[in-house]
Amino acid sequence: MRWQGQAVQESDGAALIPLKGLMRSVRTPEFEGVTFHEVAAKTALNKVPGQSNMPFSWTVNPTRGCLHQCVYCLSPETLILMANGRQKLLRDVVVGDRVVGTQLDGKYRRFVESEVQAKWGTEKPAFRVTLRDGTEIVASGDHRFLTDRGWKYVTSSESSTERSGQRPHLTVNNRMMGFGLGMAPEAYEAPRETDQTASCLGEEVSTSRELEILSIEPLDGVQKLIDITTSTGDFIANGVVSHNCFARKTHEYLDLDAGRDFDTQIIVKTNVAQVLRAELNRPSWKREHVALGTNTDPYQRAEGRYQLMPGIIRELADSGTPFSILTKGPLLKRDLPLLQEAAQQVPVSVAVSLAVLDPELQQKVEPGTPDPRARLNLIRSITDAGLDCSVLAMPILPWLTDGDERINALHAALAEAGASYVTTGALHLRPGAREWFMQWLAREYPGLVGKYRRIYGGGSYASKEYRHWLADSARAARRRHGFDKPTDLMWRERNDPDSPLSQAPGSGQGALDAASAPAQPALF
Repeated sequence: MRWQGQAVQESDGAALIPLKGLMRSVRTPEFEGVTFHEVAAKTALNKVPGQSNMPFSWTVNPTRGCLHQCVYCLSPETLILMANGRQKLLRDVVVGDRVVGTQLDGKYRRFVESEVQAKWGTEKPAFRVTLRDGTEIVASGDHRFLTDRGWKYVTSSESSTERSGQRPHLTVNNRMMGFGLGMAPEAYEAPRETDQTASCLGEEVSTSRELEILSIEPLDGVQKLIDITTSTGDFIANGVVSHNCFARKTHEYLDLDAGRDFDTQIIVKTNVAQVLRAELNRPSWKREHVALGTNTDPYQRAEGRYQLMPGIIRELADSGTPFSILTKGPLLKRDLPLLQEAAQQVPVSVAVSLAVLDPELQQKVEPGTPDPRARLNLIRSITDAGLDCSVLAMPILPWLTDGDERINALHAALAEAGASYVTTGALHLRPGAREWFMQWLAREYPGLVGKYRRIYGGGSYASKEYRHWLADSARAARRRHGFDKPTDLMWRERNDPDSPLSQAPGSGQGALDAASAPAQPALF
């Protein structure tokens, strides 16, 4: 990347999106239609939720954006319960606001304080959900709410008429969890300003007959909708517990367009290294493993401009904190000398995401990402530097990149490039990603639509039969090409995408032979 000489145009007027700590918003000819919002972050370390089965507890994300997450979304007029007990319209909520979320506490779920981490808008068809107590909520069909029977989507599929993708969804007489608003949001009158905290904090989340659903009505046309991501993964919308947009961001993250605002408004934590240093120097820091790249790729093209990773690597190594990096970006080569030094101080794990060898197909499914040849060269460079390089061959696309011959060819190319181990996983179609992917499939490969519906049904995962077949095929290819054991247990596989990691590495065939793995860096 040659950033010298590139004209940077600062946006005039107010910021395009409300952000606490915003220093400036800039555009560059290298990224047409994209605005970078440079912020002074207050935190760098992100705690992974306790219920997660990820093999790490902390992450660092120097940027926010280009996550391509699924879009759930609520009406901008939705009232969000703040940590101070007041209600704020969703349209007025900003990143950094303290809100009320929930957290599991043993067998119970309790109200806790949460923080808004991202916000964006989109336009989608919407539905009005009315409760017995008069509470009304306008949300997209993909939005999820907590009911007395678990998390449920507003509708059974993306549209009210399509029934091919059945999933748990709201029905009349379901009871929402929370306390309700007791009225339509436009009738709500805010109380006087207060510095107190919400009275529900610490209390158990419950429901009542008054929160029964009376009706779910589709609205005409498309509606302007907004969603947020919070640190607890949920928030209180019009008095009921609402899931946030973070389903596809998990890093396993999935590269899918999630609304133009979010896709083109990139938040850059320009001071992330300095903030990280302060957090790592706290006496309470226990030097737990920190993962980079499970959410956003730390070596996406913007890193060439902002050069945030060298500072992050230095701070982690100097503090004695082990870390891992997952990337598709050849820009990592720039930092190989730093990673070599860091590996002398702490355990360092590096992995590259590569699942498609066909350049034409790869650019169809991963437009704008480095091609397979560039990633194979990256693997060679990493191993030439004396570092092990695992490869996450995910997602494997049924009938497009699977088959014994293709799986074998992929492993052969990775072995020739010097990869230390290969983890293989089938395409994971999370809600939101599934609808977009099936549209893409119908356009590009219409003959495969019926086959995908058969093996995925209405769920996110391929059938067990398919995953078992893929596991067998991948196992045979690993053995054939010398990938007998993972040298780096950070990227070892699991029995099932939802299963916990094995406690003892190598204890049982499933630890190595499964077809799914942690935090799939999928592209849909």
